[in-house]
Amino acid sequence: MINTKKAFLFDLNGTMIDDMSYHIRAWHRILNELGANISMERMKEECYGKNNELLERMFPGRFSEEEKNRMSFEKEKQYQQEFKPHLQLLPGLPAYLEQAYQSGIKMAIGSAAIMFNIDFVLDNLKIRHYFDAIISADDVVESKPNPETYLACATLLNISPEDCVVFEDAPKGVESALNAGMQSVVITLMHEKEDFFQYPNVIRCIKNYTELMSENI
Repeated sequence: MINTKKAFLFDLNGTMIDDMSYHIRAWHRILNELGANISMERMKEECYGKNNELLERMFPGRFSEEEKNRMSFEKEKQYQQEFKPHLQLLPGLPAYLEQAYQSGIKMAIGSAAIMFNIDFVLDNLKIRHYFDAIISADDVVESKPNPETYLACATLLNISPEDCVVFEDAPKGVESALNAGMQSVVITLMHEKEDFFQYPNVIRCIKNYTELMSENI
């Protein structure tokens, strides 16, 4: 159960903040302007991993790393401008973070976002002090569903993988936790709980964190 764990590892987008629709719309507009002719539903499925990996999946070999980096940064600036007025933690998460912090639970963020976006969230919401480790897209070679992100979090926290619980909103993220030997709590903002039935490491599906506040951490 959650209250037996020593560390909480959080994905960021769609797990701590409800912003995935902004990322999806931004990519949908950019990729179709580049000629991808991609549907919104397909775009939702492709929004995982590093930005440069997404661009390479859509346009194999078309862009240099420098071009992909430039497009990625421009996309994130556009996303931040549009999302900032709506930036807030999911319901129940402020109290849940504080409860975990006061209980001595170590916490980390393991995200495929670049640090530019992670800093945007942590600094504007003033929650950086809760996290003992942060792993971004810049810190790993292989993105989710590879376990590197969450294993790196566990290493920095000096906590065994089996003592970590991962909070995720996407199947690829839950698969990453599974590959790391970690259990997962799923936040069902962009997906239904049925999308996660294949993953044996899922211990809870929640709409927001108020559902967990009745539990003793």
